[in-house]
Amino acid sequence: MAGKPPTGDPVQDAPDVTAPQHAAAGLPAVAHSLRMAHQQMGARRTALTLLKVNQKDGFDCPGCAWPEPDKRHAAEFCENGAKAVAEEATLRRVTPDFFARHTVTDLAGRSGYWLGQQGRLTQPMYLAEGSDTYEPVTWERAFGIIAEDLAALDSPDEAVFYTSGRTSNEAAFLYQLFAREFGTNNLPDCSNMCHESSGSALSETIGIGKGSVLLEDLYKADLIIVAGQNPGTNHPRMLSALEKAKRGGTKIITVNPLPEAGLERFKNPQNARGLAGGGTALTDLFLQIRLGGDQALFRMLGRLVLETEGAVDTTFVDEHTHGFEDFRRTALTADWDETLKATGLSRAEIEQALAMILASKRTIACWAMGLTQHKHAVPTIKEVVNLLLLRGDIGRPGAGVCPVRGHSNVQGDRTMGIFERPAPAFLDALEKEFGFTPPREHGLDVVRAIRALRDGQAKVFFAMGGNFVSATPDTDVTEAAVRRARLTVHVSTKLNRSHVVTGARALILPTLGRTERDRQASGEQFVTVEDSMGMVHASRGGLKPASPHLLSEPAIVCRLARRVLGDASPTPWETFEQDYGTIRDRIARVIPGFEDFNARVARPGGFTLPHAPRDERRFPTATGKANFTAAPVEYPHAPEGRLLLQTLRSHDQYNTTIYGLDDRYRGIKNGRRVVLVNPDDARELDLADGSYADLVSEWTDGTERRAAGFRVVHYPTARGCAAAYYPETNVLVPLDHTADTSNTPASKSLVVRIERTERTD
Repeated sequence: MAGKPPTGDPVQDAPDVTAPQHAAAGLPAVAHSLRMAHQQMGARRTALTLLKVNQKDGFDCPGCAWPEPDKRHAAEFCENGAKAVAEEATLRRVTPDFFARHTVTDLAGRSGYWLGQQGRLTQPMYLAEGSDTYEPVTWERAFGIIAEDLAALDSPDEAVFYTSGRTSNEAAFLYQLFAREFGTNNLPDCSNMCHESSGSALSETIGIGKGSVLLEDLYKADLIIVAGQNPGTNHPRMLSALEKAKRGGTKIITVNPLPEAGLERFKNPQNARGLAGGGTALTDLFLQIRLGGDQALFRMLGRLVLETEGAVDTTFVDEHTHGFEDFRRTALTADWDETLKATGLSRAEIEQALAMILASKRTIACWAMGLTQHKHAVPTIKEVVNLLLLRGDIGRPGAGVCPVRGHSNVQGDRTMGIFERPAPAFLDALEKEFGFTPPREHGLDVVRAIRALRDGQAKVFFAMGGNFVSATPDTDVTEAAVRRARLTVHVSTKLNRSHVVTGARALILPTLGRTERDRQASGEQFVTVEDSMGMVHASRGGLKPASPHLLSEPAIVCRLARRVLGDASPTPWETFEQDYGTIRDRIARVIPGFEDFNARVARPGGFTLPHAPRDERRFPTATGKANFTAAPVEYPHAPEGRLLLQTLRSHDQYNTTIYGLDDRYRGIKNGRRVVLVNPDDARELDLADGSYADLVSEWTDGTERRAAGFRVVHYPTARGCAAAYYPETNVLVPLDHTADTSNTPASKSLVVRIERTERTD
């Protein structure tokens, strides 16, 4: 029956394991999408809602940030997008009666999957100090509680304002404005945990921390390199773009420690070939690289290009780049033996990749967390840029860098000023527009915020969306740190673990979702988002809100600001709440590229933000040119008897949201506590397929971090490497094990030992 949540946590017996699949999507994806949507929404609501996803007059999918084509299919969504929409538009409700039946202690013992399945939050809830039960509270009282705790701080920097990537441009702009008017740059966000390494590397090398390609460029490319990414689960609509590129003659190189079904073959559910036929083979060359070996691979490819007569675009290099000679001298010393050791690849495989690169006149490099979450992530991405610069592959159609973002507006949030290290020019513009002096001292990112909470230096934690304690590293340390806060506040649509790991006091503030109508004093509103390629467009929900007690995110920020800042604030918070167009007018005057924002976003499909390297071959770096770099090559090492572990998502998952207990493409059913190990490694470590083990990470601080009770699955991973799902394995990631420069948790290169144990449920 639609709308009925599970009453008890599902019992996970021994996972049922079959061989991994070699094709993604097709009829199974359609069936699974519709089944889950019907369970959550019912038949009529499913039809009304899914046909509005990613349409020009509809709402932006709350899942990934992949862009939409100009000409859109009636069903412009993927399987995981349908799951995300179904969970937001669900008929299930979490009411005050639910909290009366379940203490916080009870809820803390439930799985994240069970918590999320209970449905939409309907009313503000308050956990008083010393209490074990959330109770309903009015919005006025909720804002009063927050204002009391903020006023009691010794410094504004004792407050942390976290942001999830699903927040709209309007809400994000208001949120950072409130935090800075309050007096702090403590604005950590989920970018700190994913593509911060991309932003750091690209800002230094090409001058803008965003990708340089548009969707149309993929169709024009001769070669697309997909490194450290699994589009079939994490960005499924990307497969449609890759399929279209393949039909136009594009070649694809996949670089990844795991074979992924979506990159092997795609059965597009939007056409007959995908539904009834064999689909489209996507990957031309699969380089099954060892975890963390990507920098060594791209460095060697750079050396080989340098050694090939006529392969370097000398005109581009001479006119548009800086640092070439230093790079050339360093790259020519790349060692074959060291490269093969770092990558686990053969010389023939690397030479085959070189041949494809040399044959290409237009190459795009795409990547995701498999590159960004290593200690040496930033120099790795710089090495990708080096290769493209050698070939002149930035600033022309069909070529460039393409970091593929996760949450649907994570890139837009950063554009709107959600950043703990804001540029002086941005702060100058805020000061000129709003008449207050923003703080100039850099604030806290995610890792530093956890340390500040742990050490008692941060006392109020406010989260605009997300599931902070499940998304962050070093779970035990993080949860203990959060519990030290005086007050924790979460603006959310659904229940998650962050609501039951609280400070001395806690608030849950329920908000509208993307799928719902947003009516304010001036009439019905819309919000805007920016996709992974810098396209800005409108999003309009059409469903009746899940509860009359819900407020939109912009309304929550505006009312909180009025309560905390009072009449002394120069900002027209009440006007902003009544009419979001007035927010966009101010954005247009503060942020370059948003001039005439309201008029431009009113056009169907929105508009493209300017990108100097792409549009003009102009590179706004410190040197005024695109920068070659020559960092030492690094890669992680695992001692004998140990493996390198990467944390990853299952197919029934989006970030920390668990939709189910299956990973269809990897052949895992009814279980998440599995560790995927190469059969040869497993035999050497005496790990039988189906045996159980504890995962223990080893790091320089000597602390034992253990994740217990994982079923060993023999799986075709790269030798010396293993994989397991997060958030279950976040406990293994040391808080201080982070990428140089970006400070992103290094979740993809953990040294672990796997200890045999008896099966535990």
